[in-house]
Amino acid sequence: MLLGWCALLNAHAQQVNDNNTPLHLMKPAYQTGYGIPEAQDVKLTIDRVLQYIEAETPAALVDKRTGKAVERLRDINADTQLKQGGFRLTSYEWGVTYSGVLAAYQATGDKAYADYVARRHELLADIAPYFQKLHADGKAIDGNVRRVVDPHALDDAGAVCCSMIKAELMGIGKKGGLRPLISNYADYIMNKEYRLADGTFARLRPQKNTVWLDDMFMGVPTVAYMGRLTGEQRYYDEAARQVMLFASRMWVEADGLFRHGWVEDMQPHPAFYWGRANGWALLTLCEVLDVLPDDHPQRAAIVDLLRKHAAGLARRQHHTGFWHQLLDRADTYLETSATAIYTYCLAHAVNEGWIDAKAFGPVALLGWHAVQSAVNDRGQVVNVCVGTGMGFDAAFYAHRPTHVMAAHGYGPTLWAGAEIIRLLNEQHPKVNDSAVQFYDEEVPTDQPIFNYDGKVRY
Repeated sequence: MLLGWCALLNAHAQQVNDNNTPLHLMKPAYQTGYGIPEAQDVKLTIDRVLQYIEAETPAALVDKRTGKAVERLRDINADTQLKQGGFRLTSYEWGVTYSGVLAAYQATGDKAYADYVARRHELLADIAPYFQKLHADGKAIDGNVRRVVDPHALDDAGAVCCSMIKAELMGIGKKGGLRPLISNYADYIMNKEYRLADGTFARLRPQKNTVWLDDMFMGVPTVAYMGRLTGEQRYYDEAARQVMLFASRMWVEADGLFRHGWVEDMQPHPAFYWGRANGWALLTLCEVLDVLPDDHPQRAAIVDLLRKHAAGLARRQHHTGFWHQLLDRADTYLETSATAIYTYCLAHAVNEGWIDAKAFGPVALLGWHAVQSAVNDRGQVVNVCVGTGMGFDAAFYAHRPTHVMAAHGYGPTLWAGAEIIRLLNEQHPKVNDSAVQFYDEEVPTDQPIFNYDGKVRY
C-alpha cells in the first residue's frame, strides 16, 4: 500500500515540468516574509509595541519607602522617585523611543502616539524644579531624575533632549514647557561634555581619550536640532563639524562601515563593525540632514557619507532581512535593534531623495519583514543586544547577550514602522516577476505584475 502511494506521488511530481509549469513562479520558502506589506498591517505591529511600552512605563511618582503614589508636586521630597516599570523614562534608550513614537504620530496621525510622549515629557518638566532644589541642597535624589536635572554624560542628555526639541517643534505638549530642560541638556552637551583637543566628543573610558561611535548619536543630533529650534547658525556648524570629526577617525572607506571605537594612543586602530553603533552613526546622518540648511557648506559631504554607508550596509544584509551583530562576520547572531535602525534610515533616505529608491527600497522592505518578525504577540521586541561597552576582540561583541527587556529595540522598531508606512504611501513598490521593485511612478495597469505565488496582480 505504501509503495503504491509513493508511486502515485512520484507520478504527480513528474507531471510538473518545464513545458507545463512556470517553475520560476513557484513560491519560495521565505523565513521572515517577503513582498510589500500593507500599511495597516505595519501599523498593527507598531500599535502592539506602543501598547506594551505604555504599560511598562508608568508616568507617575511614588514614595520609594512605602510605594504609595505621590500625586501633588508640593509633596515631592528626597524619598520620591519615578514609578518603576520595565523601562526608564529618562534613559537614552527611551529618548530614542520618544523620537520613534513621535515619528509614528507623524506617519499615522494617531493621537495615542502624541499623548504617550506628551504625558511623560510633561511629567519630567513639572517635577524637575522640585528635584533640582533637592539636588542643590545636597539631597540624594532618584537617579532617573538626577540625569535630567544634572546630566553627567551624553547618554544622559542627547537622545531625550532631541526628542523634546522635536515635540516642541511639533507643538506637542504645553508650548514652551520643555524649554528649561532643553536648555539644561544643551548646555551640558555644548559646554560640559569631555572632548579631545580638536573638540571631538570623547570619553575617558575604557581608555583615556576614547571616541565612541555611539556618541555621534548621543550628542550631534541635539546640536543640529538646536539650530532648528533657535535659528542660530553656530549649532548647525558644530553639528556638521562633529560629523566630520567622527568620520575622520571612525569611517573605514575600504569597507564602507564605521569602526566602533578609536583610542588616541592606540596603533593601529582596530575596526570592529558593531551593528548597533553603525546604526547610531547612520541615524545621526539622517537626523542632521533633516535640519541642516540646504546651503550649508558641509551638507554635500554628509550626504555623500550617508550614501557610502548605505551601500556598505546594503551589501551585508542577511537574506532574512536582518543584519549581523558584527556586520562583517556571518558567524555572529542576527540582531534586531541594528536591523530596525537601518530599516528606518534606508527608508527615510529613500523618502527624502538622498539615495535611490530602486536600489535601497527593496533593502528597507526586507528589513521591515525582519523587524516585524521580531515583535511578539505582546508587543515585545526580541533578539536585541543588551547594553554594550567597547572591546577590541571579536568574542566581546559576538557573545553579548540578547534580552526582551533590552530597551534599545523599542524606539528603532517604532521608527522603522513609521517610515515604512511613509515609504508605502509615497513610493511606488510593486512585486514584479516575484521580486520587489521600486518604480518612479505607478506602474501602468497593462503591465503584468506578479505576486510571489505566481498570481498576476494586474
